[in-house]
Amino acid sequence: MTDVKYVFVTGGVTSSLGKGIISASLAKLLQARGYSVTIQKLDPYINVDPGTLNPYEHGECYVTLDGAETDLDLGHYERFLNVPTSQANNVTTGRIYQSVINKERKGDYLGKTVQVIPHITDEIKRRIKLVGSGDKFDIVITEIGGTVGDIESLPYIESVRQLKWELGAQNCIVIHLTLVPYLSSTGESKTKPTQHSVKELLETGIQPDVLVLRTERHLNEDIKRKVALFCNVEEKAVIESVDVSTIYEVPIKMLEQGLDRTVLKKMGLPIETEPPLTEWREFLTKLKNPKHSIKIGLVGKYVELPDAYKSIAESFIHSGALNECAIDVEYIHSEEITENNVTDRLSGFNGVLVAPGFGSRGIDGKILTAKYARENNIPFFGICLGMQCAVIEFARNVLHFEGAHSTEINHKTKYPVIDLMEEQKSVIDKGGTMRLGGYRCIIDKNSKTFEAYRKTEIIERHRHRYEFNNKYYDDFKNRGMVPVGINPESGLVEIIEIPDHKWFVGVQFHPEYSSTVINPHPLFVSFVKACIG
Repeated sequence: MTDVKYVFVTGGVTSSLGKGIISASLAKLLQARGYSVTIQKLDPYINVDPGTLNPYEHGECYVTLDGAETDLDLGHYERFLNVPTSQANNVTTGRIYQSVINKERKGDYLGKTVQVIPHITDEIKRRIKLVGSGDKFDIVITEIGGTVGDIESLPYIESVRQLKWELGAQNCIVIHLTLVPYLSSTGESKTKPTQHSVKELLETGIQPDVLVLRTERHLNEDIKRKVALFCNVEEKAVIESVDVSTIYEVPIKMLEQGLDRTVLKKMGLPIETEPPLTEWREFLTKLKNPKHSIKIGLVGKYVELPDAYKSIAESFIHSGALNECAIDVEYIHSEEITENNVTDRLSGFNGVLVAPGFGSRGIDGKILTAKYARENNIPFFGICLGMQCAVIEFARNVLHFEGAHSTEINHKTKYPVIDLMEEQKSVIDKGGTMRLGGYRCIIDKNSKTFEAYRKTEIIERHRHRYEFNNKYYDDFKNRGMVPVGINPESGLVEIIEIPDHKWFVGVQFHPEYSSTVINPHPLFVSFVKACIG
């Protein structure tokens, strides 16, 4: 297929309706029909990337294999499609403007007045087409962040209008996701917000091809007919997206509603027999019919916003289903854990995970959690800073290195068991300057980690500045905390574990970024198994 087809997903009425899930679900269905699909997110904020955003502001910062710090929706894309994304799959307004301003500074515009149209819109269109270049994909789905009517989204909406005009109706279609609220006082679902949202889109010059209606309750055919009539959309192109118990049901619901068939028809692409989605359905069956149940404590510092740990939560869903186990994850603020209450706070769990993070706030609670899990033989999983806290705890209480710490927290510590990486010491800027993306790791065959992966070489994604200090390598190994995963190029310690513990593993990388529905991450699968055990 020579011509790439473009699908744009916009949102109206309110934010957080689930454009990312609808995009990922559609992509999954098209992929199951044999089409090569990728998804892109256009984010309207002016930050260059989400890497410098506080997790309270934007949820988790997701990291791709090629080292891009991106929006958490890219995590959904990968988890649904089982295909890695890259730098090109997430674009922010900040990056667009940065690129245009750099060109202006170099004189690329030959002294012309630089304007939103055509310069900003041309750069947006270039980024959209970049993902579809090289004959890798049949269909590119582009999700536009924010809500129609937002001032920040206007350049993106205008770019879509221009592309629709340039590429033609069959090569460029728009799906508009809106809300149909239910008023319990009158017992009615109201379509007026959707009508206003479509009117707003029409004012920008775009007629949506498909409407997806988010709703708490099923919509009858009369409501769909009314929406179709008032919004100038075919009846079959009005799709209901009713609330479900898990996001992983959405592809099945969209298949039942015919979203993929409608999209293919509008793009003039052949529609073969219905995709079986066998593995997906098996996953859902296991997810809904568990044979075991466990409770895991997730100790972190951003727990007020669970989206800050989105990939970890989803990894537990994937690994739980594979183990046929229902997992109740309780989020515990690390600042709440003290010497006096650590036993009461953690005694009811089958396992604990100490989450990643930055800075000194709440670190003492994470260190106490690692100590409690180690001394009480409770399965422990430390990720990034979580691993570092386990190392600090072991240094203090087993090696008796008094005041041992990370130089991130105490740069004057006598025992810097966690220290700044050599190449980070001259870095001043914060944006995109950490050790980012996929790095190799060689695993010791005599380890629980090897039992999980069943291979000696892996590639995992990183996002950190500080590392295990190899000066203390032998001290730890000789006393029972063994470095079992090493980066072959730099010699950095990537994985530590305590062999005589039930399951005690700390990793410097982020395994949660690699877990998908079809391929749950081996370490999460092994950890859950140990918690059941």
